[in-house]
Amino acid sequence: MGQANKKLFIKTWGCQMNVYDSRRMADVLRPLGYAEVDGPEDADMIIMNTCHIREKATDKVFSEIGRLKEHKKAKEANGGKMLMAVAGCVAQAEGELILQRAPDIDMVFGPQTYHQLPEMVLKATGMMGRPRIVNTDFPPESKFDLLPEENASQGMSAYLSIQEGCDKFCTFCVVPYTRGAEFSRPLRAIIDEAKQLAQNGAKEITLLGQNVNAYHGMGHNGSQADLTDVIDAVALIPEIERIRYSTSHPRDMDERLIDAHGNIEKLMPFLHLPVQSGSDKILKTMNRKHGRDLFFDIIEKLRVKRPDIVFSSDFIVGFPGETDQDHADTMDLIRRTKFASAYSFKYSARPGTPAANMQGLVREDVKNERLQELQALINEQQYEFNKSCMDRVMPVLFDRIGYKDGQILGRSPFFQSVSVTAPQRLLGQIIDVKINRASPNALSGEVVLVEDIYEAAE
Repeated sequence: MGQANKKLFIKTWGCQMNVYDSRRMADVLRPLGYAEVDGPEDADMIIMNTCHIREKATDKVFSEIGRLKEHKKAKEANGGKMLMAVAGCVAQAEGELILQRAPDIDMVFGPQTYHQLPEMVLKATGMMGRPRIVNTDFPPESKFDLLPEENASQGMSAYLSIQEGCDKFCTFCVVPYTRGAEFSRPLRAIIDEAKQLAQNGAKEITLLGQNVNAYHGMGHNGSQADLTDVIDAVALIPEIERIRYSTSHPRDMDERLIDAHGNIEKLMPFLHLPVQSGSDKILKTMNRKHGRDLFFDIIEKLRVKRPDIVFSSDFIVGFPGETDQDHADTMDLIRRTKFASAYSFKYSARPGTPAANMQGLVREDVKNERLQELQALINEQQYEFNKSCMDRVMPVLFDRIGYKDGQILGRSPFFQSVSVTAPQRLLGQIIDVKINRASPNALSGEVVLVEDIYEAAE
């Protein structure tokens, strides 16, 4: 083991998979003597872990390189050295371009190569002229098999990656090209990591994957396991009290998984299920391989199994060929479903995806108008759901300190942010809270049976 005397700064964009990957990169580099720091000043290595999903993702990375390279120049002016690296999905898609346009970058590597990071770092810091490195391969071995055991606690709400990549090939999405084909970890490895997280204090685990409900890993006795098997296994860990999963695809919401929402008490009544559009025509153009009726059918079945379940989703506005009627169909789907929250974005082309070459582009002002209309409806529904929680008693997992003196924050079963005024010693506990205030984006309330809880916490 190397002594942790080098400073490592990782800047992370994008999804929780990227957050997970950043933490694993820190684990991999720890034996080389790198310890994470909160800022880039005087760092020995900076890693930008990038996301290719959002608009102008590559431009934002080059802008950040321009900002961070000043720290590299300052360190070199004082006789030091700093490695600068670009990782993640922009690195996978634009590796050679990054090296051409950004001479200060020493390393570019994709999401499937993190287990090779120590070797890359040693080469980049060697005496042979510090060669610049590009590694955007899809190695035959799984990075999960070669990454070290996690030794850093995530706290009481933890993320566990179980699946990576996607085989769906939606026409707007870069994930199959940057993350590769679907790969699922063996069930035994997932259980071992979940137990480790529980020992480190986790009470809630979110199972992660680009297409998490397509999970098909090796189960016990060599059989094939699905996501329901994973949820069942994690639910048997006594310390784990809450389970969530993200992100899902409607095509992979099978009957077993729908039943699990009614049968497994630890599975929270909140599901993020991206649908992207409410128009059958646009869903077909997106290559989603399902229509709006399937989405409605899934929602109805889940509400039968778990009547209190609420939903979140993703929407793309202004996809090529989208007409006023297509947009109206999406608004209709939102009104009929009633979401507790949702993410929505204007369509922007991703180089290399089929949609980037499509005709029928929607004017920017039309996209803006449709997005505003859609977000206004989503915000209205979210506020209505929050107001419906008034005077209810909810179990809240408190996981962080609030912005005001004496305030702590947590999450309801429905993934709402909840604030109370209470001692910090309640952090890490699931406490009943009576909701007495609802805003469009959060709830607040009072701890129930305050005296008894305070005594138990001492």
